[in-house]
Amino acid sequence: MTSSSNLANLFKYRHFDRQIIILCIRWYVSYELSYRDLVEMMAERGVKLAHTTVLRWVQRFMPEFERRWMRFARPVGKSWRVDETYIRIQGQWRYLYRAVDKRGKTIDFRPSEHRDIEAAKAFFRKAFLASGAPTRVTLDGHWPSHRALFELRREARVWRRVKVRTCPYLNNIVEQDHRAVKTRAGPMLGFKTFVNAARTIAGIEFIHRIRKGQFRLTRKRGPTPQPSMRMAWNFALA
Repeated sequence: MTSSSNLANLFKYRHFDRQIIILCIRWYVSYELSYRDLVEMMAERGVKLAHTTVLRWVQRFMPEFERRWMRFARPVGKSWRVDETYIRIQGQWRYLYRAVDKRGKTIDFRPSEHRDIEAAKAFFRKAFLASGAPTRVTLDGHWPSHRALFELRREARVWRRVKVRTCPYLNNIVEQDHRAVKTRAGPMLGFKTFVNAARTIAGIEFIHRIRKGQFRLTRKRGPTPQPSMRMAWNFALA
């Protein structure tokens, strides 16, 4: 079965054309638009839909889009900068663990209800599955994150060679990187559930990775100009 037929099956039995679905999802996670903004923009193009329809599209297709894009992911560095920021879920402030490498390339993320040892361990395990073990991890002074790595060293040999350090200056790069995610998540005014938060933030982080050039979007070798967002999506989903 070809890639195009696989993509056709993904949108089988959908009332709307797949190009409309892809466009709405891409615009929503890329720009500071609400679901109702997209409804108005589509109405001007002769497409009538409900804002809840766009919400369901994001929740349904964003994980699949991310999976298809990961085929083209470039490797990231082994020196991690790890920090937590805040997001609003179910009307309360929760936590978003994030890590970037020393060049600012995104390693991974994980929303969490708590900011404790178990939450930090869960994040490190998730990042390990995505990018492998780091050589060093730079943290802030938050004690549970340090304790989480200490316990991981006792549980698995792969963590024993990881150097842990605390340096606010080196962690500035991840603190600055939070802005791209929070700037887009802010107008959303919070999330109803953790599942919705995880899938929507995955889309935001995913667009952020594209803009940082973390995917090889051409078959040519060597340095190539960054394609437009539309061209990049067409290539990845082809």
